[in-house]
Amino acid sequence: MTPDVMETASYWSFGIFLLGIVGMCCFMLFVPFLLGGRDWGRAKNDPFESGIVPQGGARLRVSAKFYLVAMFFVIFDVEALFLYAWAISIREAGWMGFIEAAIFIFVLLAGLFYLWRIGALDWAPEARRKRAARLAADKKAS
Repeated sequence: MTPDVMETASYWSFGIFLLGIVGMCCFMLFVPFLLGGRDWGRAKNDPFESGIVPQGGARLRVSAKFYLVAMFFVIFDVEALFLYAWAISIREAGWMGFIEAAIFIFVLLAGLFYLWRIGALDWAPEARRKRAARLAADKKAS
């Protein structure tokens, strides 16, 4: 076969592939519309979770502590991901990689210590108030 025939054959195969994709998408969109039920009842549009009809509203007030803990988790989870990748390539990284990983761990530990010191990891409001009162007393004393 000549190069022109090969090139045309590749274009035809790509065109048939795209046509198959479009056909499959149309099939998946329109067949449920044609075969699906059209029964409209009073409870048809009610939202439900696992078969349970919800009670009350969905707008709940949630403490910002939940979001802070989620952010801390993501930060320290990414740390574990980087350290796992480093541990796999430790032989290739050599001593420079070890020093860089030690600096990385030190910076993250400093951040964790800072979060612990400012009370971002405390959940109990009483402990926060006691710590704030103690810090205020320490500032006045010095």
